[in-house]
Amino acid sequence: MPNKAIIHSDKAPKAIGTYSQAVKVSNTVYLSGQIPLIPETMEMVDGDFRAQAEQVFKNLSAVCEAADGSLQSIVKLNIYLTDLSNFPVVNEVMSQFFQQPYPARAAIGVKELPKGAQVEADGIAVI
Repeated sequence: MPNKAIIHSDKAPKAIGTYSQAVKVSNTVYLSGQIPLIPETMEMVDGDFRAQAEQVFKNLSAVCEAADGSLQSIVKLNIYLTDLSNFPVVNEVMSQFFQQPYPARAAIGVKELPKGAQVEADGIAVI
């Protein structure tokens, strides 16, 4: 496999399972799902859905930066929501972290997420 590297950032939560924060193959980075854990404490962020969504994007940003990229490097983003009525809030929060052109994206309703999170996001970045 060409140029496979494991990406790790201390500025993002440690893996809570058998996975890496991201894997880089050549110039493509496969980002594992991030939930709203605070990296330093590994506790869920206090607050409402908006606070959780903001923490998710901060965590994704830290992993992208560890791979020598940024959120703007993301070309495909998947967002998992336990309540699809939060879809408009996700859009508002995303507009604070991303600039146009936005990545391709899916919003997927799920029954539950690890540690009781309300939102999780993963993606693919090209560096």
